[in-house]
Amino acid sequence: MKRGLWIGLLAAAAFVIIVIANMPASWVIPAGRTQGLCASIDGSLWSGSCTGLTVSGKPMGDLSWDLHPLRLVLGKLAAHVQLANGPATANTDVELGFGGHVTARNLTADLPLDPSLIPLLPRSIAGSAHLDLALVRLEHGIVKELRGKIEAHNIEDRQGADTPLGSYVVTFPGGEGPPTGQIRDLDGPLAMEGTLKLTPQPGFELEGLVAPRKGAPPEIINNIRFFGSPDASGRRPFSLSGTF
Repeated sequence: MKRGLWIGLLAAAAFVIIVIANMPASWVIPAGRTQGLCASIDGSLWSGSCTGLTVSGKPMGDLSWDLHPLRLVLGKLAAHVQLANGPATANTDVELGFGGHVTARNLTADLPLDPSLIPLLPRSIAGSAHLDLALVRLEHGIVKELRGKIEAHNIEDRQGADTPLGSYVVTFPGGEGPPTGQIRDLDGPLAMEGTLKLTPQPGFELEGLVAPRKGAPPEIINNIRFFGSPDASGRRPFSLSGTF
């Protein structure tokens, strides 16, 4: 089966995992001078801005923050953080606690699906992502709780001829247990629905049903046949898992 099609079906899941696992820790609040550098810094420790932020050599735009000093009494560093004027934009209330605990609330972000921003993303995949998350809670880099939705728009496989793969949304209701979201297509050549579970390794489990829409590229139609026998409505089951 063509590797590009597997990547297309996984793209909406893979970018979710990678973005959430890395954004609060290394994009919004760089860990040290070797990761994040500012062209200029204005304001104070409590309320300031970093103009011309670069992270691991990648220009990220301008970062501003407003610390919540009363949270320091509880041993937590909390701030409202905004990233603007770069390839990615983000706005969130983030809190760093002891033991590698990171909590982000009211997180909104827009970013391109770009391997230079998301290193584990296959280089042949392009598109954009929108995050609207009420709550993200991580412990030691593992997502423990997630509530909100993440969308991937206009995904393309640019390996060889450009192949449009559509747009997708994953909705996480929150609650106990490993974060589990419902994934479905928004448009494009594939009708898809299923579930995405984030596992503690860290990793993921993705399963669901997929079918080509009328007018889907012949390559997609042919490759979907490897997923198994269709049901009465022409949908074929798929099940994928992995770690990262």
